[in-house]
Amino acid sequence: MVSETCDKPNESPQLEWLEGDVPRSPQFQDTYFSMDGGLEETRHVFLDGNRLPDRWVGQDRFTIGELGFGTGLNFLTTLLTLSEQQTAPKLTFLSFELYPLSLDQLAKALAVWPQLSELSTQLLANWQPSPGWNRWQIAGHELLLGIGDARQLMQHAGAELSGAQSAPSASVDAWYLDGFAPSRNPELWQLDLLQQVCSLTTPGGTLATYTAAGWVRRNLSAAGFTIEKTKGFSGKREMVIGRKPD
Repeated sequence: MVSETCDKPNESPQLEWLEGDVPRSPQFQDTYFSMDGGLEETRHVFLDGNRLPDRWVGQDRFTIGELGFGTGLNFLTTLLTLSEQQTAPKLTFLSFELYPLSLDQLAKALAVWPQLSELSTQLLANWQPSPGWNRWQIAGHELLLGIGDARQLMQHAGAELSGAQSAPSASVDAWYLDGFAPSRNPELWQLDLLQQVCSLTTPGGTLATYTAAGWVRRNLSAAGFTIEKTKGFSGKREMVIGRKPD
């Protein structure tokens, strides 16, 4: 997620810690993950919303894109799910973050999930994010993390994917759209950025997001995706999934 009250890009945010060590951005008045269960939210919204792991069957390689790396919860939950499959593709995970958490912040946030501890340890061992592109191998899969403004970095994301060891092509098979709430962080949901997202998506590629805001749906449709609403996580009535036409 794009973080809160930093004066300069790429600096770690100031956080509030709610009950259960849930990190919250005071500026955006939003948490980094659901207080009803962040890992379960990731599985419902992003994995199920993109029909994963079913779409991994028979694939040698797969590319996931994400707007808002935040605590890395979506990335690590995806790796955990991959590890539970009898056969799984090599993953390239492309993500963007304007204000990366500090090492201590990241460790505190991830300590909530002991089932992720082995994967979290590997991520923390590599966690020295610098502005621009960071390329790390985690559990045999590739993380491409862009630190900076997603609208600028997206222009070079295709070239970065082309250089990834496990990327099948310079395109994304599934997107996790996970910025702060659109009403509090509208920049990450603007049409120009979503058009870049669509351009980087392989035909037939999908997206999922927890939000069902009307103007976000309209922007996603205008960007080139076919959009529909589906059941949201926990007490949230609706969320959105989408597909780029073949």
